[in-house]
Amino acid sequence: MSEGDTGGLVEHLFRHQAGRLVARLTRLLGPAHLALVEESVQDALVRALQSWPYEGVPGNPAGWLFRVAHNRAIDAIRRDKSFGDKTEAIVAAIVESAAVAHVDADVEEQLRDEELRMIFMCCHQDLSRDASVALSLKTIGGFSVREIARTFLADEAAIAQRLVRAKRHIRDRRLTLDMPTGPELAERLDAVLDVIYFMFNEGYAAHEGADLIRQDLCFEALRLGFLVAGASIATPRAHALVALMAFQAARLPARVDAAGDLVLLDHQDRRQWDDRLIAVGFHHFDRSMSGTDVSEYHVQAAIAATHARAVDPQSVDWGLILQLYDQLIAINNSPVVALNRAVAVAKVQGSAEALAAIAPLDANPQLGEYHLLLAVRGELLLDLGRRTEAAEAFQAALARAGTEPERRFLRRRLAISLTGTLPSAPASPASRSATERSAARSARA
Repeated sequence: MSEGDTGGLVEHLFRHQAGRLVARLTRLLGPAHLALVEESVQDALVRALQSWPYEGVPGNPAGWLFRVAHNRAIDAIRRDKSFGDKTEAIVAAIVESAAVAHVDADVEEQLRDEELRMIFMCCHQDLSRDASVALSLKTIGGFSVREIARTFLADEAAIAQRLVRAKRHIRDRRLTLDMPTGPELAERLDAVLDVIYFMFNEGYAAHEGADLIRQDLCFEALRLGFLVAGASIATPRAHALVALMAFQAARLPARVDAAGDLVLLDHQDRRQWDDRLIAVGFHHFDRSMSGTDVSEYHVQAAIAATHARAVDPQSVDWGLILQLYDQLIAINNSPVVALNRAVAVAKVQGSAEALAAIAPLDANPQLGEYHLLLAVRGELLLDLGRRTEAAEAFQAALARAGTEPERRFLRRRLAISLTGTLPSAPASPASRSATERSAARSARA
């Protein structure tokens, strides 16, 4: 295996195992030593990158990462003078606990429980919502500070400081891995679901880079969603989120072509959609209907389900989708949700009505750098035959677009605006529906 292949394997394993490693070591050492745990896990990753290309990939890569991280943590404890005379006793307890865990027949169930406890601790009500999201993405999702900064559209230094403060708060308040109960459980569960959907959307529509989609992040978020939905504390809202993510993940094979270019919803080959994930989506969507609560995830899942039911783009019930957007606006009147609603307006009432619907968004400073507002405006103007204005909108969007596939798409739309030559099946702005972007992210846009 080449060095590049090994690096990809390490990154893949680390993305899927980081949360488990951190959760397991945090249970052994205690939440007060979260920074030490993360450093130990990071050291294990670095050592894998350094040694595997030359020594070969071990037979049990995940076990190798845990063992190295575990040993690194023990070394750190022995170097830390604050443990004093208790050092060796703590080390002995950790070694014994880890040994028991590896021979326990229910180790997989233990790992799920530890991850669940870890993410609920990160979403403790004593932490701000933004701190909870950042900390959960770092500890459970294995996100780097840079990735989290992109998610928040924030400075890396600011995110690093936010994480330091959150860990200090956990230590000073002596937060534990005990699961909450009663009203506290409901409050923290909402934060947990927000974190999972943030993670999903960073994979589903990456902010920057060579790839439009990062499937590993999508499926890691879906795995965590299953983890929550399968627990005794699951609520209809949790099932609604899993349904939404499953519907969206089902489209992943069709969202980009062989060259890695963006394929709009109306032009996707629906035969490539994953029928298994669509079935999973409807299963959890049905379970989400068990209560009286109607959340943002319920409405978004209903929009995604409407697309999933249609056998082709012409069969999509856009009138129903517009009604669902009206419900979504009532729940979350964010500017990006308003933009996505306008896209549905274009399908139902025409591009002129949609253009009028997005006009008030120009004055919203939160959307000043949001390239999709400019891209949607360009599509609407192009549809109305206002090519010069459309070209200006696409040029402005191109200056702000993050990923290379999006930039290539915008260049094509710009060329069409300048030449006046339209493809036989013009791309519709309605393809950038709410299910294409995170309402969790847009709530902070």
